[in-house]
Amino acid sequence: MHDHDVEAHGAAMEASATPAPRAAEAPDLGLLRVLRDDGSADPATDPGLSPHVLLRAYREMKRVRLIDTRMMLLQRQGRIHFAGECRGQEATPIATGLVLEREDWVFPALRESAIMLVRGFPLKSYIAQYFGNAGDVLKGRQMPSHMSGRAVNQVAWSSCMATQLPHAVGAAWAAKMRKDRSVVLGFVGDGGTSEPDFHNALNFAGVFKVPCVLVCQNNHWAISVPAGKQTASPTFAVKGRAYGVPSVRVDGNDVLAVYRVVSDAVARARAGGGPTFIESVTYRMGAHSSSDDPTRYRSQEEVDTWAQRDPIVRLRRHLVHRGLLDEAEEAALEDGLMAEISAAIQEVEALGPPARETLFDDVYAELPWHLAEQRAEVLANRPHPGSHDGGGGH
Repeated sequence: MHDHDVEAHGAAMEASATPAPRAAEAPDLGLLRVLRDDGSADPATDPGLSPHVLLRAYREMKRVRLIDTRMMLLQRQGRIHFAGECRGQEATPIATGLVLEREDWVFPALRESAIMLVRGFPLKSYIAQYFGNAGDVLKGRQMPSHMSGRAVNQVAWSSCMATQLPHAVGAAWAAKMRKDRSVVLGFVGDGGTSEPDFHNALNFAGVFKVPCVLVCQNNHWAISVPAGKQTASPTFAVKGRAYGVPSVRVDGNDVLAVYRVVSDAVARARAGGGPTFIESVTYRMGAHSSSDDPTRYRSQEEVDTWAQRDPIVRLRRHLVHRGLLDEAEEAALEDGLMAEISAAIQEVEALGPPARETLFDDVYAELPWHLAEQRAEVLANRPHPGSHDGGGGH
């Protein structure tokens, strides 16, 4: 990356951190915030969450941060093959998970898997998807960090960027045709907005007024490509105007602001008001994935600047300001979460691979005769010496 590109990106980054917009400023050009630097909340935008919900949000954000740290370590040790963390971006998935109701659906991108945990997906099953073993509800058929679970209405994303957005809009259209209460959330990164699927989805959502909320997590880098190279528009949110989709730009490192915006958008969709497009302005503090080296394309100074806006630190400051958290409670919370995660990893890692017969599951509602014959043949033959038998043995 050339020096002038870094300078231009730095200027764009600083622009995204400007003070809260004036009341008259368009929501797709401004930046909605709730949390102030001293830990207080702006009463004009504060969603008024209860202490219980605030502490729950903090716990969930801490948990996913600790999970990501452990998974990256396991990958470096060769115990899992791939990991993609959301360090620095926890506010958007956690706030979203707290907003959604049981019947709502989620079509995530790479950094929204934690929505599943907020909605009740078991931690052990979540971690098993990194290993792809017998504890994985996907039976080892999906790439690591491509979580999904029917129990919480979350569909796996695709490494082909933005393909989940037309799926989300299609699911929302189905909900509208059935006249049910479901709202569908679809996610994409700033780089994904350069894909045709992004524009197709927004256009369809705008024309058919489907009950969906499309969220762009603008973390400033699509692997090594800065946001300034993705678009000449002043914001990503403003792109919704061309498709007749109401849009808003929010501080994605402010969990209260994200909750406010997502909650309003979901309520509007559920009431029949149609789609909303949200740009959540945040920052990927870590690598794009375990296969990436971000030092090759961005400066440590830039990372350090955004680390000062860490969403977990900002929420902690608010909790302390309100007298809801002290150092002892913080230490106890972290110790408990680390113990919970370590116990889950230990139990899951000991599992063997998916059983051989699961090769024939989830293909047809009723197994046809030719597959039934093949399944019987597989089970009639002993596993090859030295291979796993699906039950943890060799």
